[in-house]
Amino acid sequence: MTSIGEALVTQLAERGVDTVFGIPGVHTVELYRGLAASGIRHVTPRHEQGAGFMADGYARVSGKPGVAFVITGPGLTNTLTPMAQARADSIPMLVVSGVNRLSSLGKGLGCLHELPNQHAMVSTVALVSTQVRQSDDLSSALTKAFLPFSSGRPGPTHVEVPLDVAGGDYVKTSVTAETGHHTSLDPDQVSRAVKALEAAKAPVILAGGGSVAAAELVRDLAERLDAPVVQTVNARGVMFDHPLGVPASPSLRAVRDLIEGADMVLAVGTELGPTDYDMYATGSMARMQGLIRIDCCSEQIGRHPAEIGLQGDARAVLDVLIADLRRKNSSTGAGADRAAQTRTAAFEELGPEYRSQVQILDAMRIAASGAVMVGDSTQPIYAGNLYYDHDRAGGWFNAATGYGALGYAIPAAIGAAIADPGARVICIAGDGGAQFSLPEIMAAVDEKLPIIFVVWNNHGYREIATSMQDVGVTVVGCDPTPPNFEATALSFGIPHQKCGTDPQAVATAVTACADITGPCMIEIEAPVFTPS
Repeated sequence: MTSIGEALVTQLAERGVDTVFGIPGVHTVELYRGLAASGIRHVTPRHEQGAGFMADGYARVSGKPGVAFVITGPGLTNTLTPMAQARADSIPMLVVSGVNRLSSLGKGLGCLHELPNQHAMVSTVALVSTQVRQSDDLSSALTKAFLPFSSGRPGPTHVEVPLDVAGGDYVKTSVTAETGHHTSLDPDQVSRAVKALEAAKAPVILAGGGSVAAAELVRDLAERLDAPVVQTVNARGVMFDHPLGVPASPSLRAVRDLIEGADMVLAVGTELGPTDYDMYATGSMARMQGLIRIDCCSEQIGRHPAEIGLQGDARAVLDVLIADLRRKNSSTGAGADRAAQTRTAAFEELGPEYRSQVQILDAMRIAASGAVMVGDSTQPIYAGNLYYDHDRAGGWFNAATGYGALGYAIPAAIGAAIADPGARVICIAGDGGAQFSLPEIMAAVDEKLPIIFVVWNNHGYREIATSMQDVGVTVVGCDPTPPNFEATALSFGIPHQKCGTDPQAVATAVTACADITGPCMIEIEAPVFTPS
């Protein structure tokens, strides 16, 4: 007889799941019973937080939901941080957990890994949290968990299976499939949007993470409208090296001036969130005249005043707009000139230190073209989020926006490498952030993944120390001693190189990693902060 745990694994495989990130425990043994024969690859992180971040990185690169298996209680609470990051960035992630026996739930009996109400706790973060209480619940629970991945705004979902239920007999039942609420575009709204696009003399397009899968359509529309395209952090690469591309943060004054000078703004797949649009916490963002929003979520469209809201997948909506647009290839060069002026001013606005760090990122990109760059909250990533042009749409992402979880980069890079085995993955973490998840590198060793782990070593939390000093707070707690990364790499059994901050030296180090089949580490010796 097939157990419910085995049936769950079988149904995940039937839904296209090919990889699961998880740490087995006594509360998930029954989930693992059918895993070996399922064809699903299992990757073992060193911490459940790593499992969640790996699932996140996998989802961003593959476009499929990342799946994590975690135990009851601490396993699940360890995964809440990655779930929150996934929710902030609209990343499809399924977390499958155990939970104590049905008869013990909510009774405070002191069972192993007990929480007062695990299901309710996860429901505050997950888009959907379901509990499988009997065989009949399994298929419908998975259907509910997968529904947000194909309908509306994606994010993390959760299925929990009690210990006594997971080992029970599974009896197949017929389940009525749930379908999402699919909305048709309002023809009047489309007509209004097309007229506004055709009439615009100085339009600007704002591209968010939701535009990545429609990158070629964004470029097509931009060229037809002669419109500069401002790319948020998660949209970098959509307009790589394009005359109309503005790979710079809309928090910069130069970019705000471009947006405010537009007579029509089209926002595609961007939530207009402050970590992109008000990074300096001024309490405001650029004024947007004639704003048209394209978003898969009606609630998101309603969160900011807009002239026109078009709900739907960016690719589908842009297809309709372009088909109806009579204005074609109308470039006068004015849009490219506006974009070029903005790029120049935005780069100057960074200041010398951040400009030098962007030059390091450029050197890495040239040395490893088409790479996926995954980042943590560290200085080169902050610089790149302000200004950096990547050569792969969706190939630049990090945890320095949205939820902002430290320790993200190393495990997320592992998930990214598994999602695209043919890609070189570059993981950029500071010495402080790397210590949140340094042991996860051993998962990359186990899986023989070609990841370059770049550690920006400035011996502390320099960005935080600078922020404290800038507001007159005595710098405390910002100088944790980093490990000897060369010795650490040796203990991992991976090659290690050390270099300074010269872009050519960094490029040489990256190039030297090209023939290495597994992971390696480059340590960049950065200037150490000394409080004044």
